[in-house]
Amino acid sequence: MKRFLLLFTVTLAVFQTAKSQTCTTLGQTPATAFPVCGTNVFTQTSVPPCVNHVIPTNCTNDGNIYQDLNPYWYKFTCFQSGTLGFQINPNNSGDDYDWQLFDITGYNPEEVFNSSSLIVSYNWSGEQGNTGSSSAGTSLFVCGSTFQNGIPGPIRPLFSKMPSIIAGHQYLLMISHFSGDEQSGYQLSFNGGTASITNLTDPELQSAATNCDASQIRIKLNKKMKCASLSTDGTDFTLSSGTVTITGATSANCSRGFDMDSVILTLNNPLPPGDYTVTAVNGSDGNTLKDNCDRSIPVGENLNFTILPLQPTAVDSLATVKCAPNSLQLVFRKQIRCNSISADGSDFFVTGTQPVSVIGASGSCSDGSSPVITIQLSSPIYTAGSFQLHLKAGIDGNTIIDECGQQTPAGQSISFATKDTVSAIFTYAVDMGCKQDTIHYLHPAGHGVNKWKWNFDNRSSGDLQNAEFIYPASGEYSTQLIVSNGFCSDSSTLNISLNNEVTADFEMPDIICPEDSATFINKSQGPIDGWLWNFGLSATSSSQNPGAQHYPVTGKETYYTVGLTVHSLMGCQERISKTIRVLGSCYIAVPSAFTPNNDGLNDYLYPLNALKADHLNFRVFNRWGQLVFATGDWQRKWDGTINSVPQASGVYVWILQFTNHDTGKKIETKGTTMLIR
Repeated sequence: MKRFLLLFTVTLAVFQTAKSQTCTTLGQTPATAFPVCGTNVFTQTSVPPCVNHVIPTNCTNDGNIYQDLNPYWYKFTCFQSGTLGFQINPNNSGDDYDWQLFDITGYNPEEVFNSSSLIVSYNWSGEQGNTGSSSAGTSLFVCGSTFQNGIPGPIRPLFSKMPSIIAGHQYLLMISHFSGDEQSGYQLSFNGGTASITNLTDPELQSAATNCDASQIRIKLNKKMKCASLSTDGTDFTLSSGTVTITGATSANCSRGFDMDSVILTLNNPLPPGDYTVTAVNGSDGNTLKDNCDRSIPVGENLNFTILPLQPTAVDSLATVKCAPNSLQLVFRKQIRCNSISADGSDFFVTGTQPVSVIGASGSCSDGSSPVITIQLSSPIYTAGSFQLHLKAGIDGNTIIDECGQQTPAGQSISFATKDTVSAIFTYAVDMGCKQDTIHYLHPAGHGVNKWKWNFDNRSSGDLQNAEFIYPASGEYSTQLIVSNGFCSDSSTLNISLNNEVTADFEMPDIICPEDSATFINKSQGPIDGWLWNFGLSATSSSQNPGAQHYPVTGKETYYTVGLTVHSLMGCQERISKTIRVLGSCYIAVPSAFTPNNDGLNDYLYPLNALKADHLNFRVFNRWGQLVFATGDWQRKWDGTINSVPQASGVYVWILQFTNHDTGKKIETKGTTMLIR
């Protein structure tokens, strides 16, 4: 029966795509998601049948269509990083609920239908019963059941691994009902993880202000609060006025969602100028405003506000002027009507240390008004100076007009100052040494520069105008300088190459036969202008690349020390020496006896002087014909043991095969040797 239900579930998902309507009920789209709190259990009793879009997943080639069928969406913010545990408990254990979690930080909620990069985890198992994320889960991603020839695949786990979420990020959880249009609802709870999605800030009233004619009071809240906790008759608030009363309360957010951050109180009459207090009380619904965790604003909490006589909005606040500004931003206490701002900037002009032209002005307009005006200059101001921004009637015949219809009088001005732009370009000089170089860095300062920050190839730093640092005499090194005059800053980076260290090195053969040619290859580096070779004989050379050397026949193995000294014009020099081994003979022979007693004399058996034996194969057998030793390296020697077990004294047979390096002739010799203990 279980497998039949799985098959029916997936078939239904495809069928409903064609017949379901687009979702319009609040909570059934990402933009209108329910706000949830980690301490509450969220109960859903019914879900209108609908579908929005296909949901992107990482599931491929399983034949399933993934979409938010009969969904509800939930939104929350992470306040403490950690793992997120949650559970969906259907009221009917035969219902199949699937879910997917998205990180929408910095994105429009509707992007969940387009971008797979927003996916955090999901479970589309196709099974009935409780689902969610818990410590029992083993994977963040559980795909739907797969089918072959109408037979469902293996049962999928209903619980996914708990995902990690990040403090400050915003998330959307989509819960989809795949058992059909008839369902009994579910309960959603958050538990088991280490993350917190509960805002611990106590709910409070933040500020109060009136509209232009003081017929409304706008209450700003310190956090999002439930629309359902607001009494629309305005009884959640009282006003300290004997004649003016609150007659209603609304919030624009509540027409398109479930929570609000501000409330508009409607008054029976406009308030005259004066000081007032608005106070939170239990409304006709028996409570004050509640946050999404059902915590209430304390009864008696109040806000004081003042209504001044209606007057024009002054030009009195300028946003911080940046380095080399090409625009200025005026900030106003009231909204400015955007249609009163002349786009060509003719409402403003600038006077001061140097000529500055205004070429444009615009607002950050929302609903036809803006709290700021950005004034565009013809070019950036690169030098220090004192300036004044003036207001005048623009090409439209008036100055700017605020939201209350009051025109700001012409002639008002506000001062601002600029400083010189700065340059971090620096020069350097090098004091060369044989092994280390000292680099002296110089910055010319000027333009009010009073801060320097050096970075010497990430090895050290400094904060003086001029600095120095010691580097190895060879290498590539990067130096960065950041300068500032407290207003403007600049950075500069130089890559410096040093190559005055001399290093002596050469290649040569380690072993040679007597009278064979020994070739020496110079590998020295640096600005070298002199070489002195000593070949361990009476011969020397001052050539950069000397000719081959020949070592005499002595009848015994001899070691010679070869040295090379290099020097540069600045007087630096370095010497290196290596030892070359000259064999007494290159006649290949195998000893007739050896005594492995560790006395340093004849302790090993091996082919002597086999330097010119290519493709060597040396084998030793005992008296029963068993192989006791084999090697292809003539310098690998038999010590008379097998697996560290000493072998008995007696006669051993050896076979030596090789190709003569000089003639190319293949040679095989045999013989016996005596192991003596």
